[in-house]
Amino acid sequence: MPELPEVEVVRRGLRDHVAGRTIISVEVLHPRATRRHVLGDLDFAGRLVGRTMAAARRRGKYLWVDLDSGEAVLAHLGMSGQMLVQPADAPDEKHLRVRLRFTSGPELRFVDQRTFGGLSVEEMTSVDGVLLPVPVAHIARDPMDPDFDLSAAVSSLRRKHTEIKRALLDQTLVSGIGNIYADEALWRARLHWARPADKLSAAKAGELLSAATDVMNEALGVGGTSFDALYVNVNGQSGYFDRSLNAYGQEGLPCRRCGRPIRREPFMNRSSFSCPRCQPHPAGFTG
Repeated sequence: MPELPEVEVVRRGLRDHVAGRTIISVEVLHPRATRRHVLGDLDFAGRLVGRTMAAARRRGKYLWVDLDSGEAVLAHLGMSGQMLVQPADAPDEKHLRVRLRFTSGPELRFVDQRTFGGLSVEEMTSVDGVLLPVPVAHIARDPMDPDFDLSAAVSSLRRKHTEIKRALLDQTLVSGIGNIYADEALWRARLHWARPADKLSAAKAGELLSAATDVMNEALGVGGTSFDALYVNVNGQSGYFDRSLNAYGQEGLPCRRCGRPIRREPFMNRSSFSCPRCQPHPAGFTG
């Protein structure tokens, strides 16, 4: 699943290419692409035609574009969703699901091979003085938000009676961090994923969140992490932070800090990667 850096790369592309443009037609080519718009395809299109797209925004891993109607187009990228800006005469992509045409210039295409993503038009609500699409209202600020409160986030993490990685992935505590950057932050902070969140000192929890911020900023600088052709920016280009990963996906390779082979352990029906020397199991760990 794309995490904060990958979604921010797409947001910046939408900001640069679609903000200020007026939609003249909407074509829904697969019903699953708009299944989250509960009033159906025709209502989805009707709410967009004639509307002007305004600012492209993000909270954590959630992406939307404001409309001049006071609503927003919320994009769920899922496992393979892509928001592509393409010339109107460019051949259709194999998995093209939704097409938005504007009064002039290139069109916006939603491409989704696995159809887990989708688009919807959403009402907005105010949360702490910030307008958010209603489905995003429960999502916490992310570490790159200028109003992110590190001390409050540390306190929230330390109140959780669960493994620290599970707490990191809780988007109601801190948003934007997924499996990849959680593993990378834990490696930098020398913490095993199963360490109890409520046993961490405030200083160590702060170090972990700072590590997550640093690694996501570094990933953003190179376009995010792309393991295949599915994670791309609006121009179809992949990021290459996968070359800089220290833990995630590195099973069997030597730790860049101590040389011990990186291990892979099951975690929440996925995998977690860590160094057995730098990130020892917590007391009582049974796996």
